[in-house]
Amino acid sequence: MKKSLTLTVALLIYLPYLAADDNERVTPVRNEQYKEECGSCHFAYQPSLLPSRSWQRLMTQLEDHFGENAELEANTQKTLTDYLISRSANSSRDKLATKMMRRLAKNKIPLRITEMPYLKHEHDKIPDKMVTQNTEVKSLSYCDKCHTQAESGSYLEKDIRIPGYGQWEEKAEREESEKDDD
Repeated sequence: MKKSLTLTVALLIYLPYLAADDNERVTPVRNEQYKEECGSCHFAYQPSLLPSRSWQRLMTQLEDHFGENAELEANTQKTLTDYLISRSANSSRDKLATKMMRRLAKNKIPLRITEMPYLKHEHDKIPDKMVTQNTEVKSLSYCDKCHTQAESGSYLEKDIRIPGYGQWEEKAEREESEKDDD
């Protein structure tokens, strides 16, 4: 009885922390062909970061993929499109993907992950000097520049390190204490 009570208390204490971690994770990319074809030019975004309608449109416009020709052989394009759609945000059970879809209007087809309302909201307090004016980051589209565990599907705040600025939580706390000192 005593062990059971101890286990129950421990679960009640730690379960919210575990659930919070799940809210900032997505299934990592395990498709080697996708990593090779798409990841050779940019971060191989997890499919659950965009809805299927976005992946469908992106994959049909590869001749002009953000100013670059990223055309693939027809069979490769179909294989990767099927992979992306089957694991897209609206097909995923990832809590982060679900949160992202809740904020996206049903008629919107974002072509960039940085156009997703949830991501915009989560990054809106980050000053330009840390991203667009930071030569080591340049854009929010380079997720892996600051999210040190992005490749594994983790976007936890504790793993955010902005090049030239350090850990995000520490930076936020420092700025807050500087405001208090004024």
